[in-house]
Amino acid sequence: MTEDARFEDADEGPVALRALDAEDLKVIAALVQDAVFPASEMTWDRRKRRFAVLLNRFRWELGTGRPERVRSLLVIEDAARVSSQGIAREDGDLVLSLLTLDWEAGEDGTGRVTLVLAGDGAVAVDVEALEVTLRDVTKPYVAPSGRAPGHPD
Repeated sequence: MTEDARFEDADEGPVALRALDAEDLKVIAALVQDAVFPASEMTWDRRKRRFAVLLNRFRWELGTGRPERVRSLLVIEDAARVSSQGIAREDGDLVLSLLTLDWEAGEDGTGRVTLVLAGDGAVAVDVEALEVTLRDVTKPYVAPSGRAPGHPD
């Protein structure tokens, strides 16, 4: 019998994950919860059909240890269309806070990945197939706030 992985089992090395189905995406969504990034760090390469965000994510996998963040690259492949709401896209210095990632399946493997942002903002990425990667690209650093993000019950 096998057990599911737990945060406590993680080592402190960089994260490198790929989501190919809704269950996989839940893991990445948990790891990017409370990530922050300037609006200017979102890019969509129409030719390569790739949407990417360079974000500063809280390292939830450390459990209740020291409060750290790390720069991570969140990439959504096979991006056919990208739209947003509640974001002043012309303000590249606007800092956005990522609450979660949602998946809405369409027909024949297509669907929509939505980046749900604080303040009623959202970025929707229509995809031909679900393929999302999360990869840490820098060394961790102490969270500037000195504490973990809070979540009222």
